[in-house]
Amino acid sequence: MKTSTEIGSSALIVGNEKAVELVAKAGFDAWDFSMFDITKYDRENKRLVHNDHPVFGPNYIQYARNLKKIGLDNGIVCNQSHAPYPPCFDNSMDIMKRAIECTAEAGGKICIIHPAHTYTVQENTEMYEKLLPFAKQHGVKIATENMFSWDKEKDEASPAACSDEKSFNALINSVNDPYFVACLDIGHSEMRGLNTSAEKMIHTLGDSIQALHIHDNDKWHDSHQIPMSMKIDFIKVVKALKEIGYNGYFTLESDSYLNGRTADTLFDGLCDMQRTVRRLADMFEAD
Repeated sequence: MKTSTEIGSSALIVGNEKAVELVAKAGFDAWDFSMFDITKYDRENKRLVHNDHPVFGPNYIQYARNLKKIGLDNGIVCNQSHAPYPPCFDNSMDIMKRAIECTAEAGGKICIIHPAHTYTVQENTEMYEKLLPFAKQHGVKIATENMFSWDKEKDEASPAACSDEKSFNALINSVNDPYFVACLDIGHSEMRGLNTSAEKMIHTLGDSIQALHIHDNDKWHDSHQIPMSMKIDFIKVVKALKEIGYNGYFTLESDSYLNGRTADTLFDGLCDMQRTVRRLADMFEAD
């Protein structure tokens, strides 16, 4: 079982190039190309707005290829990516396609594109069907992810697209394409108010799960902390993944663990994260 982590949180401190290098030196097998920071969400006009990130520059293909080279020079690959959010505005399709293209150039095989969390199954199906031909041209699978809304009155998560095993499976079955798979967000599946669990999700989705976002929480908030530091039972999670024959990467999305780190302390944090996810991988591999 190979391990990976998103580089977005590290890149905020040292940039993408150095982030890939440090992830490799910390002992990970792969890196997740997080592209949340390539756009800004204009809430007033409900649009994604380009910023000055190199992914939107004229040399974006070379930029992605350079990140791939840095990884390979340090002994790791890009296993997956994460497109900007949200995906459902007038100008979103071109941005999602740019993310898919950069995934391919970086060497990634899966691009996680959130569902629009207020869309119906049919509306999300139509959105993904617009993107799938482009993804296939570039040899990249699209993964959808379990989402949530927030009930301010109850102070807990509330249902959204793919937030439980039934709605998630309904979207997978509706799109019904081998290039459309599931990225199970372990933390999202364990939030109070959603009436599900990682185990239920795993056993229902089965081999549709080809990517993971692994992080811990207090079974209430979306904490994005390092595994085994809060309340999720990762022994049960790993057991369930083993039971369905999961054969993807163990990819961390524990970005909050790096909050407050500096360039001087980032590497120590990445090493902590690698040791923890390696422990999960070793549990998976054990007889």
